[in-house]
Amino acid sequence: MPVFAANLTMMFNEWQFLDRFDAAAEAGFTAVEYLFPYEFAPEAIAERLQRNGLTQALFNMPPGDWNRGERGLAALPERFEDVKSNVEKALDYAEATGVRRLHLMAGLANPRNEEALRAYRRSVEYSAGRIAEKGLDLLLEPINGRNMPGYFLNDFNHAKTLIEELGLANLKLQFDIYHRQIIHGDVAVALREMMPLIGHIQTASVPSRQEPFSEELNDAFLFSEIDRLGYRGFIGCEYVPRQHTLDGLGWFASFKRRKA
Repeated sequence: MPVFAANLTMMFNEWQFLDRFDAAAEAGFTAVEYLFPYEFAPEAIAERLQRNGLTQALFNMPPGDWNRGERGLAALPERFEDVKSNVEKALDYAEATGVRRLHLMAGLANPRNEEALRAYRRSVEYSAGRIAEKGLDLLLEPINGRNMPGYFLNDFNHAKTLIEELGLANLKLQFDIYHRQIIHGDVAVALREMMPLIGHIQTASVPSRQEPFSEELNDAFLFSEIDRLGYRGFIGCEYVPRQHTLDGLGWFASFKRRKA
């Protein structure tokens, strides 16, 4: 049976960020993820995880200046030194939180631009190599152009090819069901084909990015298929609740308090 991680960037926004850990645990989650932890001291986050018996499933490496529109730096040739320093910052938080998977955001760039392609490959190789020293996995996530126009890694096949070409043991695919459905569709077949490369899965309804079991996808079938394929990681709930977070957790009742 799948084990779900609450995404604290999108869910439990009725609470201040650090209090979301308590709220997620009270609601029955055993793991959490979020986009970025860097506004808070790593020790403060670690304390909330430990207090609530939560596993840190995932977070992103620093993306550059998010408020000014940066969405990662990996495909930007002139920002490689920033990529390197951001890896070190992420590792500080990884050590404090015990997370085993970090996502490297690609940034806004033309995926057909040769310089961007070389820069991205270089950043991925460097980042995967550096965090391998700490026993961590690096994740690459294709993101759809509707939610993030101009994002460099907007194709699952591009991600799959790069992961296979580099052949790094700790380089994995972050398979977001919502993004997959919008970019390509054919979610179940893609899960079957790409499962050996998958290091983390995320879910949300399509097209509204709200609670699962609510729109066009057959989530019961997909979660059953993920189980059948032998996936043993977490499924991140990267969705925006329709109303109050707790009011939309009816779908989650049968999954509570199961550990990965």
